[in-house]
Amino acid sequence: MTISTPDLCDEYGDEVQVAEPVFKHFGGIRQFGGEIVTVKCFEDNSKVGEMVKTPGNGRVLVVDGGASPRRSLLGDMLVSQALVNNWSGIVIYGYIRDVEEIATMTIGVIALGTIPRKTEKRGLGDVNVRLQMAGLDIAPGQWIYVDETGVIVADKPLVTAG
Repeated sequence: MTISTPDLCDEYGDEVQVAEPVFKHFGGIRQFGGEIVTVKCFEDNSKVGEMVKTPGNGRVLVVDGGASPRRSLLGDMLVSQALVNNWSGIVIYGYIRDVEEIATMTIGVIALGTIPRKTEKRGLGDVNVRLQMAGLDIAPGQWIYVDETGVIVADKPLVTAG
């Protein structure tokens, strides 16, 4: 999938939302997109782990971790699971770890930054809920597109695979 967020913004104007420039790339793929599945959690990645073990079907997991820098919401083992289950990418509004390993994986991963401390698993969090993060209002079923320039969200697919 070839993605140019500047071209999509030019073509679709106010039909797309543009994220604040807070994300950094960590995965081996720098352009990715797909239908959004959401998780909202705070310092507990149990729901992230549950979701990456389900069929991704080319979708993108968008996780609102409240931007907490105290715990990592994603590591190499969960990214490996997402890759096996055909997720196109993962967006973490929070922090991740194992970045050296994640950089070698053929999946898109962006996050705010890194922290080595893992989360406690308490089973907390919500799946397929509306999120407000990085200046975006995100609903499950919307579409997200990511490249080196930025992150945009649309109500409909803007780019076809191929």
